[in-house]
Amino acid sequence: MKVVAFASYPVQAAATRYRLDQFRGALYERGISLSILPFIDAKLFASLYRRNALPRTVLGLLAAGLLRFKDVLAARRADVVLIQREAMIFGPPVIEWLCTHLNGRPMVLDLDDATYIPYTSPTFGKLGKAFKWFSKTDDLIRWASLVTCGNSAIAEYVTSKGARARVIPTVVDTDVFCPVPRDRRDEGLVLGWVGTHSTFPYLESTFSVLRELARYHQFRLKIVGAGKSEIRIPGVEVENLEWKMDREVKDFQSLDIGLYPIDPGLYASQWAAGKSGFKAIQYMAVGIPFVATPVGAVRELGVVGTTHYGATTPDEWREALSTLIVDGLSRGQMGAAGRRWALEHYGLAAQADKLAAALREAAQGSRVW
Repeated sequence: MKVVAFASYPVQAAATRYRLDQFRGALYERGISLSILPFIDAKLFASLYRRNALPRTVLGLLAAGLLRFKDVLAARRADVVLIQREAMIFGPPVIEWLCTHLNGRPMVLDLDDATYIPYTSPTFGKLGKAFKWFSKTDDLIRWASLVTCGNSAIAEYVTSKGARARVIPTVVDTDVFCPVPRDRRDEGLVLGWVGTHSTFPYLESTFSVLRELARYHQFRLKIVGAGKSEIRIPGVEVENLEWKMDREVKDFQSLDIGLYPIDPGLYASQWAAGKSGFKAIQYMAVGIPFVATPVGAVRELGVVGTTHYGATTPDEWREALSTLIVDGLSRGQMGAAGRRWALEHYGLAAQADKLAAALREAAQGSRVW
């Protein structure tokens, strides 16, 4: 069976890498050939959220939009078209309409975020919101033969629209994301966060707590992917790194305690509730304890008090982090419990089985328009 996947971003984006690309081999073993067609390339993706590159970015997006139409021809030869979020990151769902209504291909829509919730981009502001065309997700849900969802909250929204939903969490290859021995005698304790420019404001909400903790405890804060050239927290030693794909696993493995704050009021509470909790799975896979805000799918991942701590208020964050900082035995036990949880519940092969079944179901079923 042949599947053509339209991805919004290249493999450098986590959604493309972990929702599509890492399943290629597993799907091939299950008799499914997966071709991935990203909307933008790696070079444009690298400059996408840089304000000083805005004119060049706009021209690049317009060119990508025109080139996207040739991908419709490739989709004509597929048994199923898989749309990861959207075929283009702006404008109405023209490409998806051509694939389903003109080409007559059954479509599987993959949603790992609540893309149906409007929000204002921290980079493009209201202009970006105007061009984003948030209402397209509801159209895609209606046209899809089936929707694969990153968590149960998204699945509930999809079924409320009368569509079929299958929950497939975003996972990692636990043979790659695995624990490594850590000797902190020279380096010291490392608290850390790996994310993107759009989720960095979540981390900023913990800065007052980290500043207070640094008065009593020795640690280094490692921040990866914030999109900021300089980050300062009085009294806290900060290591601020750009995100690099070839260093991603090592960055997670270098941490002693993971941070996963989510501020529901920052963008929209429904948007936060639709987060799939992927960072928690990454922390657990490499065997490190973490503190997370219990929002959305995060509440369903691991066991609070066993694999991680949950924290909402500053006092809860302070208490949870203090406990992990001073108690190395608890850190080790929690990290090991998280690793076991990841192996038991988020294996790559099991999720590949679910995805293969969803694609076959769409191929055999009727289109939903």
